[in-house]
Amino acid sequence: MRQSLFALATAAFLLAACGGSPKTSTSGTQSTTVTASVGSPVTASGKTRIALLLPLSGRSAPVGQSLQQAAEMALFDTGAKELALAAYDSGETADTAVEAYRKARIDGAALVLGPLFGTSATALAPLVGQGGANVVSFSNDEQAAQRGVWIMGIAAPPQVRRVVDHAVDAGIRRFAVFAPQTSYGQQMVQALESQVTIRGGKVAAIELFDANSADLNTPARRLAEASRGEDKLAVLVPVAPPRLAAALAALAAAGIDNKSVQLIGTGVWDVPNIGSEVMLRGAWYAAPDPAKRADFERRFLSTYGRPPHRLATLAYDGVSLAGHLARLKQGGDFSAEAITNPNGWSGVDGILRFLPNGRSERALAVIAVQAGPGTVVSPAPTSFTKPVN
Repeated sequence: MRQSLFALATAAFLLAACGGSPKTSTSGTQSTTVTASVGSPVTASGKTRIALLLPLSGRSAPVGQSLQQAAEMALFDTGAKELALAAYDSGETADTAVEAYRKARIDGAALVLGPLFGTSATALAPLVGQGGANVVSFSNDEQAAQRGVWIMGIAAPPQVRRVVDHAVDAGIRRFAVFAPQTSYGQQMVQALESQVTIRGGKVAAIELFDANSADLNTPARRLAEASRGEDKLAVLVPVAPPRLAAALAALAAAGIDNKSVQLIGTGVWDVPNIGSEVMLRGAWYAAPDPAKRADFERRFLSTYGRPPHRLATLAYDGVSLAGHLARLKQGGDFSAEAITNPNGWSGVDGILRFLPNGRSERALAVIAVQAGPGTVVSPAPTSFTKPVN
């Protein structure tokens, strides 16, 4: 169930990558007690040891390699001479992530960046609680978040809240949801219902369809019937390509298209060539400002000869964050208090700040889907004005 909970900006593979391991270990035999001696966090040359926990083996190895290259690029770009970066293979299970964390701690890592999977990040919490190095995970699984284990990935509920806010500001008060009947789909429904209520709107209809069914026309017709009304309607369709095309076609056949309603979505639409879906043009979704990422992608392509994985910006920003923390004082400050600076941090994916409960808050833009690159219709904030709860 955890595997399909959360998405950043791509299809089903990324849902698994961010929210949970593709092969979650259920073994209860592995001890989580730290018994080996811990090395010095500072190298002989005076650099602070930072560990990268990445899936460098298994089917997710290409993702891990892209993140590792982005991290190395960040070292060069930021001139972080204070850091000694070492990569450890966290594999695709919680057990392999625990073993990688142990090795990093034995080597003296002062801060751990990664792992990628939410289940792996969760497994590290007991080790951190025993006095281990703090973890800034690349997962966007909010269930893995807790003090000492922060998630850096872009969680889906804030994307829903951001695009709902924009719709309400544009004068839309009625909302509906057409989503797969999965844990992820149900979570998107909950996020929309909560935010619409806060903003004084109304949820006119909710339709959860069988994610494996070939018949989407029947649930689409039910949604159309339940959501009839004279006021403008926004329909949340948190569905990733290639399944998105079938969902849009079914909605259009039921009379719900980009001419009659405002389609809204999540970061699963934040993929190249999303504008090729003609029925999606004019739709809104929330994501980091694409202009900053475009520059990163050009430089990555120039350096490594291929485009980065969409998640590579997380490793780049993670290393930049570690560099900031290393410069706070002699020997660096990688404490929870330093990591949760209420002013936040700035990176390729915009500004973010880590909350005391392990979650992160990001400033997202609202993007309109176009035939070519999307258009930012509501820029991402440049600073945090609300206090941390």
